[in-house]
Amino acid sequence: MQAFPHHYRVEARAQAEGSVVTTADDKDPIEAAPPRPFGGPGDRWSPEELLMAAVADCLILTFRAVARASGFDWTGIECRSEGTLERVERQIKFTEIHTEARLNIPAGADPEQARKLLEKSEASCLITNSLSAQTRLSITIEVA
Repeated sequence: MQAFPHHYRVEARAQAEGSVVTTADDKDPIEAAPPRPFGGPGDRWSPEELLMAAVADCLILTFRAVARASGFDWTGIECRSEGTLERVERQIKFTEIHTEARLNIPAGADPEQARKLLEKSEASCLITNSLSAQTRLSITIEVA
């Protein structure tokens, strides 16, 4: 890992109507639009969905690193993140993010250790640590 600080830059462009096109070095562009509740078409990623994707992805990537450092074997993980958007004191913001993690482990692996590593990963996730919304994690462990 590189020394801190790390810097991340994206660019977003749009016309008066249509999608916002977001780019970052050497990556495919992402087209975004408002979600249906804000009058958008609902057929493109919205900033709200991209934020929930960042939460789910960060948990998975953090778990991968934590499990590797602990020498813990696992076979698969799925995460679903759902955010609650509300108006609070004249500001619209996410007030809660609930992430459901389903972890598959091989026979013989310790389910309690798996749970502890997932909880450690959630506590270490840089995305959720950067947000003011309350976060909650539900865990399901499936043993092969």
